[in-house]
Amino acid sequence: MNKQLNLDDPALLDALAARVDAASALLHEIANDFSPAAFASSLGAEDMVLTDLIVREVPEIEIFSLDTGRLPVETYDLIAQVRKHYGLALHLYYPRHDLVEAYTYANGINAFYESVELRKGCCLVRKVEPLQRALTGRKAWITGLRAQQAPTREGLSIRSVDTANGGLTKFNPLVDWSEREVWAYLKLNEVPYNALHDRFYPSIGCAPCTRPITPGEDIRSGRWWWENPESRDCGLHVKRTQLPERQS
Repeated sequence: MNKQLNLDDPALLDALAARVDAASALLHEIANDFSPAAFASSLGAEDMVLTDLIVREVPEIEIFSLDTGRLPVETYDLIAQVRKHYGLALHLYYPRHDLVEAYTYANGINAFYESVELRKGCCLVRKVEPLQRALTGRKAWITGLRAQQAPTREGLSIRSVDTANGGLTKFNPLVDWSEREVWAYLKLNEVPYNALHDRFYPSIGCAPCTRPITPGEDIRSGRWWWENPESRDCGLHVKRTQLPERQS
């Protein structure tokens, strides 16, 4: 993506330097005042910017990711590349097998295509519940969300109290970054990123629910493309949902 970037543009470089300074200062504040904190990485372009900043400056902030069991092979390749490039073993959280088995038995393996309710039920089992476990015991969590990414993220703030996840403080250090600034950082710092981005996948989730976009489309239009834009979020950043207790 952003193959037309001019990395010698003084205005872009000045803007990026200011963004990096602000994000770095915030990450240091989080490490000092909100420990234990963790960064929930989706391994997208924005998340690789934050991965690079955290590894360089505040390695005490843990980085974790959610392996839904249906990720593209390119995402698994990036997980391996992150380990090799940074010497960083991501903490991966997986869905509870009992919930996945119950969902697929009741609804079918690809039921998420049938309705918004069933799609959100799949996201609940594969993403929301593992996130809730990953955030247990934390004082804060960090995301790579940007306000420009989707209609559901308009009005996004740099920090908030996340009542959906037990009152944690939630930080979005890249909230005001542009897509150009994200890609300028990746290119200038030679940060590894998902190979699907170069195949017109600006936003990458589970393989069945992600497709490439065409020029001019919204950058989130490749996610759950069969739904209305207003419903295209997985629930990680919406509200906390209670799931059944694990059966012994």
